Amino acid sequence: MKQIAVVYWSGTGNTEAMAAAVAEGARAAGAEAKLLTASEFSAAELAGYDAVAFGCPAMGAEQLEEDEFEPMFAACEPALTGKAIALFGSYGWGDGEWMRTWEERCRTAGAELAAESVICCEAPDDEAADACRALGKALA
Repeated sequence: MKQIAVVYWSGTGNTEAMAAAVAEGARAAGAEAKLLTASEFSAAELAGYDAVAFGCPAMGAEQLEEDEFEPMFAACEPALTGKAIALFGSYGWGDGEWMRTWEERCRTAGAELAAESVICCEAPDDEAADACRALGKALA
């Protein structure tokens, strides 16, 4: 059984709802999925998982959350080479630039993006929730 971590940061609950749907999809596909906030996860734990879904909303000028998520993710970057990952998050403005930048950052680190990233404006609707479940299944 594949071990999948779903690691997220959420300020309003939108990205948290997306994380729950990702975990649900992974479990439906037969994987064991663990939901973890950014403060509960560290680079040292990365090797213990077959795949990781990272979720973070766009903040400020379309960037990752700076206090908890960014430091955790930066610490994980050196260990992403060859690791199957997926990205998701919500936004309230802009056009998704933060996700394109984040995807490129992951590719540069050598990560294998296992599925198309999922973004949604504000709270996830049914379509976004379905896309998150599909993302979880792709990781599994």
